[in-house]
Amino acid sequence: MLRARHLFLVPGDSPVGFRLPMPSLPWEPVDQRRQLWMVDPMAPSEPLPVYAGRQRHLETERGPKSPPSPSVVRTALTVEARNGRMCVFFPPTASVEDYLELLSAVEVTAARLKTPVLVEGYPPPADSRLRSLKVTPDPGVIEVNVQPAASWRDLVSNTTVLYEQARQTRLGTEKFMLDGRHTGTGGGNHVVLGGPTPADSPFLRRPEVLKSLLGYWLNHPSLSYLFSGMFVGPTSQAPRVDETRMDAVYELEIAFNLLKRSNPGECPPWLVDRIFRNLLVDVTGNTHRTEFCIDKLYSPDSATGRLGLVELRAFEMPPHARMSLVQQLLVRALVAWFWRHSYEAKLTRWGTRLHDLFLLPYFVEQDFRDVVADLNREGYSLDRSWFAPHVEFRFPVYGRVCYEGVDVELRQAIEPWNVLGEEPGAGGTTRYVDSSVERLQVRIRGLMSERFAVTCNGRRLPLQSTGTQGEFVCGVRYRAWQPPRCLHPTIPVHTPLVFDVVDIPNERSIGGCTYHVAHPGGRSYDTFPVNSNEAEARRIARFFGFGHTPGPATVRQAEMDPEFPATLDLRKGVR
Repeated sequence: MLRARHLFLVPGDSPVGFRLPMPSLPWEPVDQRRQLWMVDPMAPSEPLPVYAGRQRHLETERGPKSPPSPSVVRTALTVEARNGRMCVFFPPTASVEDYLELLSAVEVTAARLKTPVLVEGYPPPADSRLRSLKVTPDPGVIEVNVQPAASWRDLVSNTTVLYEQARQTRLGTEKFMLDGRHTGTGGGNHVVLGGPTPADSPFLRRPEVLKSLLGYWLNHPSLSYLFSGMFVGPTSQAPRVDETRMDAVYELEIAFNLLKRSNPGECPPWLVDRIFRNLLVDVTGNTHRTEFCIDKLYSPDSATGRLGLVELRAFEMPPHARMSLVQQLLVRALVAWFWRHSYEAKLTRWGTRLHDLFLLPYFVEQDFRDVVADLNREGYSLDRSWFAPHVEFRFPVYGRVCYEGVDVELRQAIEPWNVLGEEPGAGGTTRYVDSSVERLQVRIRGLMSERFAVTCNGRRLPLQSTGTQGEFVCGVRYRAWQPPRCLHPTIPVHTPLVFDVVDIPNERSIGGCTYHVAHPGGRSYDTFPVNSNEAEARRIARFFGFGHTPGPATVRQAEMDPEFPATLDLRKGVR
């Protein structure tokens, strides 16, 4: 029933189901409208019914029709021929049984008319008895949500099949940037943990498992940065808890104490959501863009938010299936450990050390070595060499040189991208990201600090001892290119970076190396590398393993910033 005699769709090119004139329905008081109530995921369920005799039932069903309902029907099944296909748009349904019954009726009709149909519209309600694989177009990538795995064998099968099917359809899990840098696609390899049903979720049955994961991730920053993508930091898609606000650790400790007060096994599921919901957020309060996303743990907002799921978002898609599997193996081992024993160590307040140390590959490796050692002590035999490809992929080597027994190694490090202030744009408000600042790690071996020093563009590096005789490490931050919008736009580009090994008594450079961000000959690339060989050639062309700064070299005292003692920031001038 409509107010007018005919139904006129809302103008547009989308399916009919999205263009129904809902305001044309007769007005009803809100309390009298037919509501669509979703089934609570925590409600007990039975095996799904079989609609084998549905066709015979439709053909033989006769008898008086039931009187029409006094309320207005606000859902409709729409059918249209579009692009040479017969499309059936499904309305929202309250339960998966209703959806399957409607789907069975459509199949029977299509079989009777011998007309294939394309089912679209609203998906079935979330139900633990269904297994689904979802493919969604996302900006720059194709997002695939793989069906849950109940065992390690299923997990291996799902992952390897996904990678192989992507390869056969000419899709990749890696890319090469214009300068030849080998990196991930930018898409996430998010790990979702839960149970067969919301009532079976380990995080609702034993909330201390979630508490242990949060505490362990906080104390081991390598878990946040080793498997992440290029975009990290407080405004990224998966910021750490202690990157969002200064008192986050203090507030998290209060939340942990609240869980301790509840008796084991008697913590109601809604309490877990209430305790952590407002802590696991980004700087804007977004509950989805965080390292530990609990949007679907036990949210009271909707039935789809009460699935008992926790999503780990600090994982980027690795280039090989085995690299993805070893990440999932690590997470499974940690969950199994915390199911047996709760993690009760004191939370570490890293402060500025978080970005000063753990954005460098050396400190990430050392911290991850402790993670593997902890798991081995608990009986989970993991080998650190299994994660060597992740280290080399995340922190590739730019180049190495050796002069007078002093070995200098340059590696890529991590640099957070800051979100800039809002600006008016063509489609509304725009916020740019400053990716012009980069960071690399300098690792020195065989250095006698009394005899030699290492400088970058004439400035002495604040080398930090690793505990091994003659071995030092530090980071260098620099402006790589000059975009029209960035932090401190008046600071010029610092590249190329010239590193010198300086003989302190003789005040001269005995050798060095040069790192270019772009092609040293000024060549600009208009296309991305077509394969790994071309990408490697572009990377090699940017590093010169010879040359030094001529003339006298006076070495000043190393610049030690009290907030970032292990980093030389070339953006800060010499005092």
